[in-house]
Amino acid sequence: MTPPSRFNAARYCLRDGEPRDRQKTAMIVVHDAASPEGVERWTYAEIDLAVRSIAAGVTKKNLPRGSRIMIRMGNTSEYALLYFGILAAGYIVLPSSAQLTEREVLFLLEDSGACALAASSDLALSKLPPGVDVWTEADIRSFLSETPIGSYSDTLAEDPAFLVYTSGTSGEPKGVLHAHRSVWGRRPMYEGWYGISAEDRLLHTGAFNWTYTLGVGLTDPWANGATAILYNGEKDPSVWPKLIQDQRATIIAGIPTLYRQILKHCDVEAFDLSSLRHGLTAGETLPLDVAEEWTARTGTPLYEALGMSECSTYISSSPSVPVRPGSPGKPQEGRRIAILPRDQGTEPLPPGEIGLLAVHRSDPGLMLKYWMRPEEDAAVTRGEWFVGGDLASMDADGYLWFEGRNDDVMTSMGYRVSPTEVEVALASHPDVAEVAVTELPAPNGVKLISAFVVPREGSDPDAESVLAHGARTLAPYKLPRVLYSVEALPRTANGKLQRNKLKGLVERHDK
Repeated sequence: MTPPSRFNAARYCLRDGEPRDRQKTAMIVVHDAASPEGVERWTYAEIDLAVRSIAAGVTKKNLPRGSRIMIRMGNTSEYALLYFGILAAGYIVLPSSAQLTEREVLFLLEDSGACALAASSDLALSKLPPGVDVWTEADIRSFLSETPIGSYSDTLAEDPAFLVYTSGTSGEPKGVLHAHRSVWGRRPMYEGWYGISAEDRLLHTGAFNWTYTLGVGLTDPWANGATAILYNGEKDPSVWPKLIQDQRATIIAGIPTLYRQILKHCDVEAFDLSSLRHGLTAGETLPLDVAEEWTARTGTPLYEALGMSECSTYISSSPSVPVRPGSPGKPQEGRRIAILPRDQGTEPLPPGEIGLLAVHRSDPGLMLKYWMRPEEDAAVTRGEWFVGGDLASMDADGYLWFEGRNDDVMTSMGYRVSPTEVEVALASHPDVAEVAVTELPAPNGVKLISAFVVPREGSDPDAESVLAHGARTLAPYKLPRVLYSVEALPRTANGKLQRNKLKGLVERHDK
C-alpha cells in the first residue's frame, strides 16, 4: 500500500500504470443523448496533451509553491482538464460545486487563502477577497494553446494536491487537505468496489464539479486505462438507460436517489442493458427496496460503498465481496479498519458491539489534515487511528453495519450538510425566533432535511418565505425539504437542544 516517494496524482492517472494504447478513448462527454453529433471524445494522448498544456499556462502565472487555486465552473470537460492540469503543475486545486451561493464561495476563498479563482462567466462573483486573481474562460482556452510542459511536476507523495470542503459540526464548512498519495490510496477500491479493468466503460451520473465524479468518474477509470463516460445535457431519469445502451457502458455510478428516480420514471426494460455488469452507489445509505428492484429489473447488482471526504470509500461490496442486504460491505483489502469505543481507548471492540468507525492513520488514502483546524485534527486522532463521526458495528464475517452519526451531520444528495449551518441561515429570517434542523426518514426509505421553526411572537412565517430566505445563502442541496412550525424546541434543563427529540414533534404535529 506504500506509494512511491515521488508521486504526481495526474501523472499516475494519465501516464503511469499499466501500458495502454495512447489512442484509446479516455473520456466521452455526451451533450445531447438524442444526437450522435452531441458527443465529445478524447483519447489518452489528447487528454495528456491538454493537461500538460494547461499546466504550462498555470506555471506561467508564477504563483508561489503551495498556492491554492479554486475552480468555480459549470459542468464541462474544461473543468476536469483544469483540475488535472493544476495537479500536473504541482499546485493545490480546490474544486467547488456550481450550486454554492456567493456567500459560500467567498467563505471558501477566504478560509483557503486561495490566490486564484477560475470562474465561468455565468458564475462570476460581484466581489472578491483582496489579492485573488480571476481566470476567465478565455484564460482557460489560452492555457490549452500553450506549449505543454515536458513532464509532470516532480511532486512528493506527501505534497498537498487538493483541498475539498465538507460540512462539520461547527457550522462552517472545513477544508480537507489531501496529498498526491491519496490517489494511490484509492487502489483498494479497484477490486474492493469496482471490479474494474481496462476494458470497462464507466458511466458516472454526476457533474464534473463534484468530487465524487472527479474521483470515481475520472481518476479511477483513467488510473486503470478504462473509458470514462459523462453527461452534461438536460437531466431526465430516462437518459441514463439510454446512455448505457448507446455507449455500451459496463459500470454505472451514482447515488441511491438517482437509481430510485430511474426505476420510478423510466421503463428500463425497454432498453438494451446487456453491456452493463453492475452499478456503484455511495453518498447515502442504499435502501433495500431500491437494490432489490434494480436487480430484478436490470438483472445486475448494485454494489454499495461507505466513505468520507477524509478518505474516500473504504468499506464496500463488489463482484468479489457478495452483497449482504443492509450492510455496505467489508473493509477493502489492504485497509486497516476498526470499531473503537465511543469515548476513549484504542483497543478495537469485538464483533457485534457498536462504536466509532476508525481508519488506521497509515492509510495512504487518508487526508493530510484539516485546513487550519488543529483542534479538529486533535479531535479525530486517537493513537494510530483516525476516528470520524460514524457509528458502526462489525459482524463475525467482517461485514460492517452502519449505525448513524455520532455527531449531527446530515447527508443530502451525497453531500454532508451541517445542521448548524442551515439553522444559522434560516434563523436570520425576521419572523423566525428559533430553528432546529435534522434529517428524518421518509416513507420511501430516504432521509429528508427537516426544519422546526418557532415563530417570533405575533408572526406566522410561511414555509415558502423561510425557505426562500435560506436559498439566498445556502446551496439547494442544503435546504430543508420539510418545514414544521412548532411552539418550542426540546431542550435540556440547561437549555441545550435535544436534537434526538425533534422526531417526536412531528408525531405530535401530525395528530
